[in-house]
Amino acid sequence: MNKPLELRKFVAPEFIFGTGALEMTGRYAKNLGGEKALIVTDPGVIEAGWADKVIASLNEQSIPYTVFSEVTPNPKDFEVMKGAEVFSAEECNLIVTVGGGSPMDCAKGIGVVSSNGGYILDYEGVDMISNPIPPIICIPTTAGTSADVSQFAIIADIPNKTKIAIISKMLVPDVALVDPETTTTMDSYLTACTGMDALTHAIEAYVSNASSPVTDLLALNAIRLISGNLIKAIENPFDLTYRTPMMLGSLEAGLAFSNASLGAVHAMAHSLGGLMDLPHGECNAILLEYVVDYNFESSAERYSGIAEAFGINISGISNVQKKNQLVDRIRTFRKNAGILKSLHDIGVNPDSIGALSENAYKDPCLVTNPAEPTLNDIKELYARAIG
Repeated sequence: MNKPLELRKFVAPEFIFGTGALEMTGRYAKNLGGEKALIVTDPGVIEAGWADKVIASLNEQSIPYTVFSEVTPNPKDFEVMKGAEVFSAEECNLIVTVGGGSPMDCAKGIGVVSSNGGYILDYEGVDMISNPIPPIICIPTTAGTSADVSQFAIIADIPNKTKIAIISKMLVPDVALVDPETTTTMDSYLTACTGMDALTHAIEAYVSNASSPVTDLLALNAIRLISGNLIKAIENPFDLTYRTPMMLGSLEAGLAFSNASLGAVHAMAHSLGGLMDLPHGECNAILLEYVVDYNFESSAERYSGIAEAFGINISGISNVQKKNQLVDRIRTFRKNAGILKSLHDIGVNPDSIGALSENAYKDPCLVTNPAEPTLNDIKELYARAIG
């Protein structure tokens, strides 16, 4: 439990929220002194047409650009380095990134290397960046990762088959243009996985031992928004009545976790992404119920607040009953979203548990988990999720 007067810092970018925000790209690029922009995106976002809309906005302000789209899920160290080479060779001075968490994290990494030199893996850890990165505009196209408002970048360390976390206020974008319309081109499964990622951000931020009254406010409302709208957004993909609160929930969850950090779910999901290149949101969705079950006793009051945000009536019942109801609700919610697989179903077998657990145990997200799992605890959690 936090001490009443414990100091907390809160960092956030300028952000514009609402339909049409993407169309302000050119105006903000000009305001930031953009002379030539590197657009960081991926093939799927290009196919969906959102990169073209960004280009059109830049053209309206006569700002030249170069597109870098060699970004894959779980952005790789060498992809960041290739992007930094393009940024330098094309003499860009501004980064515009449109896409999900992978293009945005890659773009942040490109900015780090462009301003500080060296190799992206050199900057693992907290506050390891000396020089400010070039101006960066983030335009998210998923309601999930919230890299557009966070001080995190997660990069796959390919030689060591892990993921590294780079954490610094230098990584907070200059502006985020958060346009719910961009999420209408996501398919139902991506909507589900990114939505569960956002839900995990909110839950882990709320129970984090670095939480604060400000992050609590954002996290709880994010849980309400996501739990009330994700299934409807999956069923009605073009209806902004549901896409808009999902995007707002993702934004609020992102602001919460960027300042309160995360926990064991993300530590374990990062390990799965680094070792096996598995989808981040899907891993979070599968792991969440098991970690909540494990953590509950260490932070029963906080998890009870989460249960209430889900709409569960916890009046007059024991902590064990509260835990069971919350875990059941999360499991049912995941299944209703269409995420039915176990870790085994997506390619994880018991032989991998040792390496996965070792990497998860070293992940910085574990530091703010409300319980203090041992290495064996993490192994058991993986074993349960493998099924």
